[in-house]
Amino acid sequence: MLQVTISFSVMLFSLGLDQSYVREFHEATNKPALLKLSFFPGMIMLLLSLAMILLFGGGSLSGWLFGIRVQHLSQLVALALVVSFFSRFLSLVLRMNERVFAYSVSQVAPKLLLLIIVGVYVLIDVDNNLTNLIAANVAGFVLAFFVQAWCARNELILGLRSTVNIRRLKSMLRFGAPLILGGVAFWGLTAVDKIFLRAFSSFNELGLYSVSVSFAAIGMILQSVFSTIWAPTVYKWASRGQGLENVYRVTRYVLILVIIGFCLAGLLSWMLEFLLPPGYAEVQWIVISCLGYPLLYTLSETTVVGIGISKRSGYSMLAAILALVVDLCGNWLLIPVYGAAGAAVSTCASFWIFLFFRTEFSIYVWKVIPRKLVYIYSFLVVSGAIVFTLWGRYLGSVMEVFWVMMLCSIFFVFRDELKEVRGLVLLRTKRNA
Repeated sequence: MLQVTISFSVMLFSLGLDQSYVREFHEATNKPALLKLSFFPGMIMLLLSLAMILLFGGGSLSGWLFGIRVQHLSQLVALALVVSFFSRFLSLVLRMNERVFAYSVSQVAPKLLLLIIVGVYVLIDVDNNLTNLIAANVAGFVLAFFVQAWCARNELILGLRSTVNIRRLKSMLRFGAPLILGGVAFWGLTAVDKIFLRAFSSFNELGLYSVSVSFAAIGMILQSVFSTIWAPTVYKWASRGQGLENVYRVTRYVLILVIIGFCLAGLLSWMLEFLLPPGYAEVQWIVISCLGYPLLYTLSETTVVGIGISKRSGYSMLAAILALVVDLCGNWLLIPVYGAAGAAVSTCASFWIFLFFRTEFSIYVWKVIPRKLVYIYSFLVVSGAIVFTLWGRYLGSVMEVFWVMMLCSIFFVFRDELKEVRGLVLLRTKRNA
């Protein structure tokens, strides 16, 4: 609940200005001023909202989240929200300046600290209560903030000294505001499955789904790494008016990774049966559909660039809303029948719809890019994942043949890309020899 609240609050109070910052970065002559312009409106609104809740609501914040009305828990949550909001913009500074090492350290450090604190709790036999758990998480958020603030200190100092350009702020809000509703819709895409499972199914099914999502989180590595590199790169190309011809080339490479990801999950998921207790045997069928979110979202990031370049952000909002409608209907229909499997299938199908509309809207506002291969392969692997999740246990070797055929087809359809990768690997090997 803490993580869900943080992600929702950061998205809402950013006012879409975090996306405006990314979009305007390479065109701005005064980048610290752009940071200040992007950061302060949302931070002021967040601080005022938290002050009102803490002053007049007592422990209501912790009551809403954890069912326990305690003042100190509400204060810890408020601190987590503030530092997480700071961290969102500081991480953008590191990303856009292509300071990859600093960005990576800032992402790993809080998780490492959380593990250390929990380990210390175990060693000194600290009480296993909610306060200690929340405190450990908040300590991780605070550490991330200090690491990022130190790495971006020069930008912060210059930003504080800069003046606010109201006219530019209005322009940035026009671009970013539609992204708020789109962000809420996207948040719904990633959260409605859990909400519907809680409402229409059992805790057992919710547990199965949570474990499946955890294993599918390996796909989040691809999404995180690619998103960190892609947005700064493509907007740099746009600011220079060159390099955009590489967009489809990158799309093909990402498509290869998406196909491989689905195929390997389909062929190797049986191994999960030996790693998990008997009660979680169903995870081996569900996990492949859970990969739909990170893999298809990553693929859509390569096809949606036209919306960002043309600054027609309303279309991103519309794509997310349309996908959310499909997800709501799918979860409502499938969860009562299939439980966790129905939630996974609905989310996977919805992200294919998300990919489709993002791509088509990007083409509408920017320029035509070849997408037939993207649609054919993504539709095939998503269809395979849905069939595998719902009926894979009955089809047996039929599904194995399907995944092998999909994997083998890569060597024919993408032979030019594979030759290029092979050449780069050989060249790198010779240099290191």
